[in-house]
Amino acid sequence: MDLVVHTALLAAALGTAASAEPFQLVSLDDVEHMLSAKDVAIYDANPEEVFKKNHLPGARFVDGTFGAGSLPADKATRLVFYCANPH
Repeated sequence: MDLVVHTALLAAALGTAASAEPFQLVSLDDVEHMLSAKDVAIYDANPEEVFKKNHLPGARFVDGTFGAGSLPADKATRLVFYCANPH
């Protein structure tokens, strides 16, 4: 499975230069590395029944009420959103 994450945030997490693309696919290994740093918030945008059956540890469900107030107060927190849809 690949996940889409903002490249500037990923670059900061991995200590590399940011890509010109604002988002990119990242591997689960990349996300695991980010989780070990404990400054990442993970959001699952799958349908609720999929989320309830299986989701990444610590992932929060993105529902119809999701908005800016659902994001971490610390703007330095890296954000990872994922779902089964390849787009």
